[in-house]
Formats: sequence, C-alpha cells, structure tokens
Amino acid sequence: MGEHFDLAPLDGCTFGATVTGIELRAIDDAAFNALYASWLEYGLLVFPEQFLTKDEQNAFARRFGDLEFEAMPITNIRKDGSIESDQTGELVKSIRGNEGWHHDSTYMPIQAKGAVFTAEIVPEGGSATGWADMAAAYDELDDDTTARLAELNAHHSLYYSMERVNLLPKENADGGYDNYGYHDKDVSLRPMIKVHPETGRPNLLIGRHAHNIVGMDPDESTALIDGLNDAACVDPRVHHHQWAVGDAVVWDNRRLMHRATPFDFTQPRRMWHTRIAGEPATEAALNHR
Repeated sequence: MGEHFDLAPLDGCTFGATVTGIELRAIDDAAFNALYASWLEYGLLVFPEQFLTKDEQNAFARRFGDLEFEAMPITNIRKDGSIESDQTGELVKSIRGNEGWHHDSTYMPIQAKGAVFTAEIVPEGGSATGWADMAAAYDELDDDTTARLAELNAHHSLYYSMERVNLLPKENADGGYDNYGYHDKDVSLRPMIKVHPETGRPNLLIGRHAHNIVGMDPDESTALIDGLNDAACVDPRVHHHQWAVGDAVVWDNRRLMHRATPFDFTQPRRMWHTRIAGEPATEAALNHR
C-alpha cells in the first residue's frame, strides 16, 4: 500500500486505520482500488486535513457506489446562522438521537453500504464520533449464542428508536414527520446475524433501531438487544475519533455501528454526511425483497 498512501492501524483496536499521504479530491483508480481493499480490511479509514468541498466529498463517496443521499449537514446551526443550544430543539433532537449506537438506514428498505463524513466546524470542547466493530463482537460470542441468534430476526425503526428516548421530531400539519427516514413503508425486518457480502465475515446486526424480535416477548426482546448492544460496544471493539476541522472518514456500515457523543450545544458544530447506498441484493430488508 505504501506506493499509494501511508496507513497506520488504530492502536489497541480491532478495526480502523489512519491514512495519510493521499489527496482524496485527486485520487486515481489504482490508489482507490488499494484504498477500497484497506476499507474492507479495516472498516474505518480516517483522513486528517483533507478539507473537502461538498462536491468533492460526494465525488469521493461515489467511488464506493451509488449514493443514498448527497452531503447533508449534521449541525446545531440554524439557517439564519444562530445556534440551537436547546437540547429539545428540532436540529438537536436528531443529533442527540444519534448518540445511541446504530447502523445507518437499517430502518429503510435498503441498509446503507457506508458513509463519508467530514468536519467543517468543530466545537472548542470537541465532539467525538464513535464506531464499534460488530464482526469482532460476533467473534466473541459463544456457540450457543450464535446458534440462537442465527434463527432470530428483529424489526428496525427510526420511529421506535427516537420515541424510546423521547426525541421524535415535531409533527407537520398532516400529523407526520418531514425528516429523512420517517417513511410509511413496512417496518424493516432484518436478521440479527448478517454475513458481510464482500468479506464473508459474519457480524451482529443490532443497534438502537432494532426491536421486537419475531416470536419473542417484547420485554425479553428489548433485554436481549440491549444486552447485546452493551456487551458489543466496549474496548477493544470501540474507537472514538476527536474531530479536527478538515478531517474526513469513510466507514463500512455493514460491519460497524457508530454513534455521536455529547458536546457543548452552545458551541457551533457542522459536519457533512454523504451516505453510500447499499446494494439491494444484499442490503434489502427481509420483507422488502
């Protein structure tokens, strides 16, 4: 890999690497192919000081596949430039909801393949994002647990995860929600163990959106999912990146969960999220195939 870029695995972690010596806005095919192989191996790649524009970020993300959506702001800065510091405000609700561990778009008919995330404005006190390795978490399970989970399917819903923490957005005039992900399609049903379509490694598919395991009492289902989440998201299977302005990351959403972490909401923060669409053949929910 050295002929294209420098890669340093994250210390004390089962996944992730920092990549330097490369300019993402000008990456050629040979370098990208090497980068993609590293992405599959490590799950998370961190690129310091890239300072990508939105168009450059979207173009880089498209190298990985079609986009679920182009760069959108994750921010507490209103359109008029003021800061939303109220933790019950509509902008902040989404950020706070994301503090729970999750895979992106498991609540949609097609789960996301991955995402490119960049930092434009970072609070003075910091605002880390965490990732957790669900392939390594699977590897730690005993045989009886993996055999049990292999037979189980769970529903995934953004309505569920946001209502559980009392952070549903304000309803519109029609009694619905305008925010992305609040769809009226059937609630997605997904296996609790998923085999990665490119690496062949099995991993847990859980997170805050998962609920109501088929054939299980609701309380028992909640206890099982919460217990799996708590056990999975611990060192050395977790890494939190402290953002600096200009940083970029790309992660494999099929393998990793991620979460926001609390920050000082009186300070401005603006990140840009480009979501890479999953392949319908491998990422469609069981009831959307």
